[in-house]
Amino acid sequence: MRLLRNSLLLSAALTLGTAALRVAPVQAATKTAAKSDFRTSDRCVACHNNLKTKAGEDVSIGFQWRASVMANSGRDPYWQGSVRREALDHPAASREIQDECSVCHIPIVHLEDRDTGKQTDVFGLLPLAAKHDRAAEAADGVSCSVCHQVSAKGLGSPETYNGNVVIDPPNAKQHHPENGPFRVDQPHQTIMITSTAGFVPTQAAHIRDSALCGTCHTLYTTARDEAGKPIGKLPEQTPYQEWQHSDFAKGETCQSCHMPQVNEPTRVASVFGPDDRDGLHRHVFVGGNILLLRILADHRSDLDVKAQPEELNASFDRTREFLKTRSAKVTIESLDHGPGKLDFTVHTENLTGHKLPTAFPSRRAWLHVTVRDQGGRIVFESGHLNPDGSIVGNDNDENPARFEPHYTEVTKPDQVEIYEDIMEDTHGHVTTGLITATDYIKDNRLLPHGFDKATAEHDIRVIGSAADDPNFTGNGSLVRYVVDTGSAQGPFHVEAELWYQPAGYRWAHNFAPYKASEPQRFLNYFESASRDSAQVLATAEATR
Repeated sequence: MRLLRNSLLLSAALTLGTAALRVAPVQAATKTAAKSDFRTSDRCVACHNNLKTKAGEDVSIGFQWRASVMANSGRDPYWQGSVRREALDHPAASREIQDECSVCHIPIVHLEDRDTGKQTDVFGLLPLAAKHDRAAEAADGVSCSVCHQVSAKGLGSPETYNGNVVIDPPNAKQHHPENGPFRVDQPHQTIMITSTAGFVPTQAAHIRDSALCGTCHTLYTTARDEAGKPIGKLPEQTPYQEWQHSDFAKGETCQSCHMPQVNEPTRVASVFGPDDRDGLHRHVFVGGNILLLRILADHRSDLDVKAQPEELNASFDRTREFLKTRSAKVTIESLDHGPGKLDFTVHTENLTGHKLPTAFPSRRAWLHVTVRDQGGRIVFESGHLNPDGSIVGNDNDENPARFEPHYTEVTKPDQVEIYEDIMEDTHGHVTTGLITATDYIKDNRLLPHGFDKATAEHDIRVIGSAADDPNFTGNGSLVRYVVDTGSAQGPFHVEAELWYQPAGYRWAHNFAPYKASEPQRFLNYFESASRDSAQVLATAEATR
């Protein structure tokens, strides 16, 4: 019976190989597939979709992935606008900047260029909707074949940061290992080898290691002077190191939060089995970039997005829910009402395994605090979000040369506690130009549990007055509010909200002077998204 079954599977594999290609025809970028180290996702989708749990939840790997930020990293209009801006700021180093910025957003193209000694020409690939011989590879973003081919060699070490991963070479049969968490039998290996023209599923434990994510999510940007010469390195993103310095490193991985596990046996492929597997992780890659997901849905045709509208909307809703339930907690403490004065503290707790917000420094979170009298009239308000995405009272939104300090006590409406990292150039000037920035002048982003300010390494340290604030620790941030209530009558109702924005107003509007199409397009997208660019993460209320 085993021989008969294997024979049938092998025969089916040959049939499937042709059928899978009919369902998702190979595009021009894979015309030299026999020589390529990578495959675009069309080779994977046919077999790794139509997956459902017993309760009916759709956990199709391909559909979930293609509606994610990972799949659309190359289409990201903010990234495209940023690359253009940086190249205009440093024209002598344009090719080096394009190559550096291609590493994690269009990795198939970059890795193929890297291995042949070339620099990746990002602008030569834009717009991604154009039909040229590398269009499919560039548009495929962080594709299946990238993550699942990363070798265990060097993972977690600085040598593999900045996306400098090792890709294992093919074996004697020119079969490329495609790493996954499960052991796959020979007949099903044959199916995949046939349908992908040479890629074989290989069991590898490191596919579930946080160090795998730490390769692209540990980025050091090369700072350059006006002539384009390197003058230093900026730790642009360090969520992996932040996680290592937290309590989460003792028991939770990046994958356990951002790729939630299916808690029942489930098929991982839809063709001829295999049997249900324990431990399938959803390929949703939930994170914090609600702005990009909204833009992808609203401008799907312009950006040539492959995910269907219902998939994009589901991804957006899933991310919103993730942020509301898994990111932060806010409480109001020590509420005291005296003559003409209200005194209370707001405690904000980070529930994530890294700083909040983390990664790209355009992100910010802030406290919106409102005090109303017995008639519901506003007596005091700090941190109100304007319809254009700016924050009332925030110095940086009003003036690009300034920024809001870290507060231990707020007494005026124009004082706003904003959790953010602010970059500076060699002259100490505030900047949103990554290639201009050499350090940070402020970093008071909320710390994860277990994070010790005193022992944090240089690249993840707390910067500015928050470093000396005894009430700013890995257990949370405590800010005192002293409100002049004047002649208003209580009882007073206090509401505290923690808001979050993936791209702050200043980061978007600093694109305005750049008349190239990519920066202007993103600025238009940002302005059309307006208030939808932000979200409340946590809320608390109290009355006295």
